Amino acid sequence: MDDVALRMESVFKMYRLGQVGTGTLSHDLNRWWSKVRGKDDPASTIAVVNDRTSNGDEYIWALQDINLDVKKGEIVGIIGRNGAGKSTLLKLLSRVTSPTKGEIRVNGRIASLLEVGTGFHPELTGRENIFLNGAIMGMSRKEILFKFDEIVEFAGCANYIDTPVKRYSSGMHVRLAFAVAAHLEPDILIVDEVLAVGDAEFQARCLGKMQDVSKQSGRTVLFVSHNMAAVKRLCPNSILLENGTIVGSGTTQEIVDQYLTKGNSTDRIIHWNAEERPSTADLILKKISILDEMSRTDSMLTSMSELRINIEYQIREQLKSLRNVITIYSADGTAIFSTSDYGGRQTEGYDMPGHYVSCCTIPGGLLTLGRYELILDMEIPMERGLLMGQSISFQIDELVINQLGRIKAPKPLGLVHPILDWSINKS
Repeated sequence: MDDVALRMESVFKMYRLGQVGTGTLSHDLNRWWSKVRGKDDPASTIAVVNDRTSNGDEYIWALQDINLDVKKGEIVGIIGRNGAGKSTLLKLLSRVTSPTKGEIRVNGRIASLLEVGTGFHPELTGRENIFLNGAIMGMSRKEILFKFDEIVEFAGCANYIDTPVKRYSSGMHVRLAFAVAAHLEPDILIVDEVLAVGDAEFQARCLGKMQDVSKQSGRTVLFVSHNMAAVKRLCPNSILLENGTIVGSGTTQEIVDQYLTKGNSTDRIIHWNAEERPSTADLILKKISILDEMSRTDSMLTSMSELRINIEYQIREQLKSLRNVITIYSADGTAIFSTSDYGGRQTEGYDMPGHYVSCCTIPGGLLTLGRYELILDMEIPMERGLLMGQSISFQIDELVINQLGRIKAPKPLGLVHPILDWSINKS
């Protein structure tokens, strides 16, 4: 296990829903006696998969049969929906709780940042908490003093370093906690979604620091986040958790695509019935559809398909300066571009009561492989929104032309893959 930072072998974690105890003394004694004899917990035979969307039984498996090896110096992303078991997995690795079954081996010193204020005593100052955390990690006072100024500078809280942390905001808590965890030279750094509390500038600094910790110092990082762009930027490899089990493991791009497309509908037409149509007193949205160049909604879209977006609506009363705005988002929530029909409304009469179809064409040779979401906002600019946030999804399934010439590459890098004009001159 020389090159392995941590190893999980057939790890299970069971919880009992509802009451804190098991309910009866005999039940407690039965489980305790089984543990003493090295037998399986008798409640494990009735525990069910942890599916938070349905009513389950009394016992649930928060994690089931987790087998995982992480090598030294690796940065591994852990992704999954809420309730998938990500935080439970990190708590097991951080030794906050113990597994019901299985074995966990850790090679080195762990620093973890699982929630705001983790490991901080609220009555102690920031300075005192830095020394406390360092001592807990087994560092000497001399080692902590050597890193102290760097920690304070990174956290950006020099003015508050001698103030009790109970008076810190949640953002200040996170800044100092991450600075301590990252600078006190742990062999393994575990970071949960808690970084989302920080501002954008601090999040970027944290990502850069985690990269430095891994590349320059050869330390291991486990990173949990719902920000897919951050996971793809930081982690070469990731695992996907679902209902307490690992359902995917591989390169981050593959795992993120698997996560984002799983269970997501990409129907390219929304046609509401009369009772369900989004509407206001002066506007009714009847239909949104995405067609290919042959006006089909059931065909496979390719990177060369010309997409035609139709928005069908009815104006009940005159709406001066109505505007339809569409924004195309990638699967990880990154806005690619926005456009509106404002230019086509310069002709008079398009704001009067009546039935309308507003059309937009996205040329072929622009979007690359992947899933996309179209968000429609119907508004009166600088005045009010009418029908905002109406969404429809679609999928580009085939890359017709890979301009990079990479035969083995399933998908080019970037949000778009446009065909651009090039010229080559020989002198």
